[in-house]
Amino acid sequence: MPGSEAPLHESLSNREFEVLRLLVAGVSVTDIAGRLNLSVKTVSTHKANLMHKMGLQNQSELIRYALRHGLADQMEP
Repeated sequence: MPGSEAPLHESLSNREFEVLRLLVAGVSVTDIAGRLNLSVKTVSTHKANLMHKMGLQNQSELIRYALRHGLADQMEP
């Protein structure tokens, strides 16, 4: 039943959701890498994977998704 499907962000790994949270809070990929002790390439890969899983084309769509699903209130840098 289409109405009972889980929201797309629930399919993300914990690390992907953490990257999502920081991106929506306005943190750059470089700063996320520093905070999470990861390489910029790894963070970029997490970002690409989460965007693909969620069917989003760019960061603007990611932010709109977060706002629409009430995730923006949970996001803090």
